[in-house]
Amino acid sequence: MKNFKLQKDKGIVSEQFLNKDIHDFDSACHYISILPYKRNTHKYDILCVFNDLGGTCSTKHAVLRKLALENDYAEIKLMLGIFKMDAEYTGKIKNTLEKFNLKYIPEAHNYLKIEGTYYDFTRINSNYNDFKNKLLLEKEMEYDQIVELKNAFHQDFLKNWIDTERLNYDLHKIWAIREQCIQDLQKKDDMIISHQLFPKTARK
Repeated sequence: MKNFKLQKDKGIVSEQFLNKDIHDFDSACHYISILPYKRNTHKYDILCVFNDLGGTCSTKHAVLRKLALENDYAEIKLMLGIFKMDAEYTGKIKNTLEKFNLKYIPEAHNYLKIEGTYYDFTRINSNYNDFKNKLLLEKEMEYDQIVELKNAFHQDFLKNWIDTERLNYDLHKIWAIREQCIQDLQKKDDMIISHQLFPKTARK
């Protein structure tokens, strides 16, 4: 993977990493990947992953894209992919999908593209190959488009998917099911973190 040294006085994201004694892009990506997966309180704030000590695929990869731009590496791209989120991708959502008789839900996911190779730093063990063959659509986007543009693009895709699949759910219901799936993902991560931090309490 392309690596580079972080420069001083380049921007607010670079400053945050340097203050944490992180001095190159590879180390920054590792730091982001080990932060917990969690919803951010103010995802419009590019520094929210630092403030919340965690983030989603959107906020985590947006901050890495901004870091690359600050250090003049615009070739490190932020990507948006729509893929089939199913029980094979993550067993954490199996019960929710079965409850609503769905094989999968098209989910919007952010990741990086660097010199033709894809990288996913959502979690320490995330891998682009986990969803590569499940991709339905992919496009490039910018770090400040992860809220409105991403949601609008995702919901437009879901509307067409509902019609094409002739589902008995409207967009509002599908979005609610999708939200439950996201909660399933975060809940399991929170439990793991709880066991790591408070092992005796977590077992009660």
